[in-house]
Amino acid sequence: MTPRDDASPPDATLPLPSPLAPWLSIIGLGEDGIDGLSPTARHLISDADIVFGGERHLKLAQPLIKGKSHPWPRPIEDAYPVIVKYRGRPVVVLASGDPFNFGIGKQLAAIVPTAEMICLPQPSAFSLAAGRMGWALQDVTTVSLHGRALEGIIRHLHNGARILALSWDGTTPEKLSLLLRARGMEASRVTVLERMGGAHERMTTASAMQGFAAHSFDGLNTIALEVAGNGAAPWPTLAAGRDDALFENDGQLTKREVRAVTLSSLAPREGELLWDIGVGAGSIAIEWLLTGRNMRAIGIETDDARALTAARNAAAFGVLELQIINGSAPAALTGLEAPDAVFIGGGLGDGVLDPAWQALKPGGRMVVNAVTLEGETALFAALQRHGGELTRIDVSRASKLGNLTAWRTAIPVTQWRAVKPC
Repeated sequence: MTPRDDASPPDATLPLPSPLAPWLSIIGLGEDGIDGLSPTARHLISDADIVFGGERHLKLAQPLIKGKSHPWPRPIEDAYPVIVKYRGRPVVVLASGDPFNFGIGKQLAAIVPTAEMICLPQPSAFSLAAGRMGWALQDVTTVSLHGRALEGIIRHLHNGARILALSWDGTTPEKLSLLLRARGMEASRVTVLERMGGAHERMTTASAMQGFAAHSFDGLNTIALEVAGNGAAPWPTLAAGRDDALFENDGQLTKREVRAVTLSSLAPREGELLWDIGVGAGSIAIEWLLTGRNMRAIGIETDDARALTAARNAAAFGVLELQIINGSAPAALTGLEAPDAVFIGGGLGDGVLDPAWQALKPGGRMVVNAVTLEGETALFAALQRHGGELTRIDVSRASKLGNLTAWRTAIPVTQWRAVKPC
């Protein structure tokens, strides 16, 4: 099977300075094989010196291939130097459907200038599935579970949501049903669409409660999910400051009200990178990642047990992209990509603040919370050096006092926020 965006591009774009006429052709191939190809696509395959693809695709295109067939190696990255070696000669890469929709196109664009390639896509699996289900694609959430942990779908499980998901293999539908049942979403309707567009196309529908333990599915399948469940299900929320009870913790947790203010102060923007220094239970980094699909976060934590807790919390919220580094700042910050925002909530010892400020990108935001007099002193000194603003956050909650009710005041939090000059 052609990889579905599960292969990482090289660490750096290869030096290809002068653009040539397009020599790399990325051709989408459907289940109808070469019958669904345009005359141009057929000509490009026949004219290629070498054709890369999965074994299934190479078999489908075999009547047209006159050059060398090259199945994808494992790992697929091993093919990239071979592709570049043929630069200037006709090369074809066969892919499933639309190569730039969770496909191999992204990886190839990282090693070959776009001026030197052409892409001839077929309808993507998402387009085909939406057509079969009668769903408007713009109203659907699309995700890939191929090469990714199943828990990544959790953040999208809103009541009433329609989701199209690329499966990892034939076992994914049953595994997804088990996950939905465990989260009180057993009423969800799951449709498995296999080998769409070909002679062996098949659709199978069941509730998550029924599941698919008795079914055997082709590895090439797409899941159409209509999410439904009971009121007790842990439905994802959209606002910052999620319930504290949702986070496993040993007490090292930025509480809900303070967390909401902290996320507002960090002011996340699409695609940005956060350093969460002293990640604890991971709540700030997790909520940062939940603000957008392309957000990134690195958590630094000295305590091994807390680092594992943060990882479990990230999985529970479906944000497995949280990168956790076991180490002590500032030493652990060396070599990391410069952040767009920094949060420090795990103490201000060991001279962490200044190195983090130096690493912060121009225009980036730094937010630091402190609850001790020593921490407040450090924040006031930072205010004097870098400007910004100090905010005092006082939270009181009503609780029982014998047979009566009284306010209990949490430890006040002093927050320093500053924007690094451009």
